[in-house]
Amino acid sequence: MADPPFGFGMPDRSEGSGGQGGSGGSGGSGQPPGPDNPFGDPQQFADALRQFADLMSWQGGPVNWDLAKNVARHTVAAEGDPSVLDTDRQKVVEAIRLADLWLDEVTSFPSGVRTAQAWSRSEWVEATLPVWSKLCDPIADKAVDAMGGMLSMDPGEGGELPGELNQALQAVTGGMGGLAGLGSMGGLGAMMRRIGGMMVGGQTGAAVGALAREVVSSTDVGLPLGPEGVAALLPSGVAEFSEGLSVGPDEIRIFLALRETAHHRLFAHVPWLRSRLLAAVEDYARGITVDTSALRDAMPQIDPSNPEALQAALADAALFQPEDTPQQKAALARLETLLALVEGWVATVVGAAAGDRLPQAGALAEAIRRRRATGGPAEQTFATLVGLELRPRRLREAAALWQQLTDVRGVAGRDAVWSHPDLLPTAEDLDDPAGFVAGRPELDTSSLDEEIEAVEADADTAKPDEDGESGSGDADPGDADPGDAGPGGPAN
Repeated sequence: MADPPFGFGMPDRSEGSGGQGGSGGSGGSGQPPGPDNPFGDPQQFADALRQFADLMSWQGGPVNWDLAKNVARHTVAAEGDPSVLDTDRQKVVEAIRLADLWLDEVTSFPSGVRTAQAWSRSEWVEATLPVWSKLCDPIADKAVDAMGGMLSMDPGEGGELPGELNQALQAVTGGMGGLAGLGSMGGLGAMMRRIGGMMVGGQTGAAVGALAREVVSSTDVGLPLGPEGVAALLPSGVAEFSEGLSVGPDEIRIFLALRETAHHRLFAHVPWLRSRLLAAVEDYARGITVDTSALRDAMPQIDPSNPEALQAALADAALFQPEDTPQQKAALARLETLLALVEGWVATVVGAAAGDRLPQAGALAEAIRRRRATGGPAEQTFATLVGLELRPRRLREAAALWQQLTDVRGVAGRDAVWSHPDLLPTAEDLDDPAGFVAGRPELDTSSLDEEIEAVEADADTAKPDEDGESGSGDADPGDADPGDAGPGGPAN
């Protein structure tokens, strides 16, 4: 059995000299709790407390990302995560190289791939978790802060810890009385922040691990999650994607390699795109609020001897909710539009590269669209975790816009739109792609130039009358008033 989320050993994992079921001596593994032994097997409970203390000693920030990585790896290993065979690795590398050559003909961006790799699911977790931690930190900080401030030192104000956790903390603090012991060690708030970091780390790790069981490449969710320049496919994910499709495995592999290499070209040669896309996710995350009632409901499940109970309680709890504010709606619209534009461009160039080479390219593109539109259990898990769906809503509209740009302006003209973020289509442009392709009326400055010239001409004509004697200094005979008698006229 894989290790549970918080890393504690489950009662049926210990297989020491005594075996299971107490066939060894007294005090062997699997000893059930009783009146004289409320914690079950003493050795197992001592191991759980030691692991609990190790987790509580995390010093790398508010969220325990080491725990998140371990949970994610255990999640993918629970259902099997075989190492990549050399033959599969070679097939992936060849598919990526071939796909990268095909893209040379359909985009002005040069290759963005420096290394081609084949990953297991665990390797995907290792390679992408640094970016996940960056994306989740704004939300995780709020959860940890909420956890730290949720309980008061005064038990009469709701600060009583769940019984199992209080007993565990009493053991960890050397029998100083749970809450009282924590008070003498620096306060309950700091300890609860540590527990909050464990909760968020474990839950994030479980979501990332579940997502690893569905992805087929490093850019499958539309975000630049992996290292720059490293194009990777997951043979196990490609095999699962192929199930139910009447298409040969080689064709599917090349099609998915086209999508992977197309993403890398875009992220490599649009220098502002990677940071802007990740910043859009972070901006959205900053507007997420934490449902403290869901956290409070989960608190009774914090039991060092049964961490899966907490995991189950949090799995169905919508801990994070987006704020219903104009700023949050605008941040979500920007993020969804940018994701759709990236995916639409990829779909367009992949379709152009594969159209005459892969007989089933259209069917595979439709399978990708259906997959992105419906999502899977892992995407739904992550949406529950951070309040954000990872799939674009307007993929078809974005793909149609990029295709029209290609038809009217050509490949170079289409790709030139990525030269500056202000040139990108907006959400309104997705409603009227033909209007965007034809050009925005407000950008036509010809009439404005004519008006400026007319104003300048009028100013030049009116200038002598306005300046009078302070004009150029030389009197123009044509400027004299016919009614003036001469220099002495004004004296009259």
